[in-house]
Amino acid sequence: MANENPVTDMIILYVADQQLSRDFYKAILNKQPKLDVPGMTEFELNKKTMLGLMPESGIAKILGDKIPSPSMGNGIPRCELYLAVSDVEKAFQNLIIHGGKAISLPVMRDWGHFAAYGTDPDGHVIAFAQIK
Repeated sequence: MANENPVTDMIILYVADQQLSRDFYKAILNKQPKLDVPGMTEFELNKKTMLGLMPESGIAKILGDKIPSPSMGNGIPRCELYLAVSDVEKAFQNLIIHGGKAISLPVMRDWGHFAAYGTDPDGHVIAFAQIK
């Protein structure tokens, strides 16, 4: 039987500074990376989902001239990580303390989640939500 990897999903964010982003996500996820080598840092979000951080320069080599460099999109919302947490206010404050930027303070949303929005150092949107 082939070696089975229990992880089925990987979200990879392209980042300008892998170490800065690693430290930021380590702090806001309150987790150590499962992998941290030049070119990729990975955090286990749950048993089947990993969050990867790949330097823009590394993926640019793979993409070549087929599409614009990811660095051209810094500061432009390119994705959203919607993370379920037990304490939205604490998670949101942790994001701010570690260099993230506030977008929307914690409030009850129309869809029934108490959620707050901010960004990471590259401008990726992060939402923390209390899902009841």
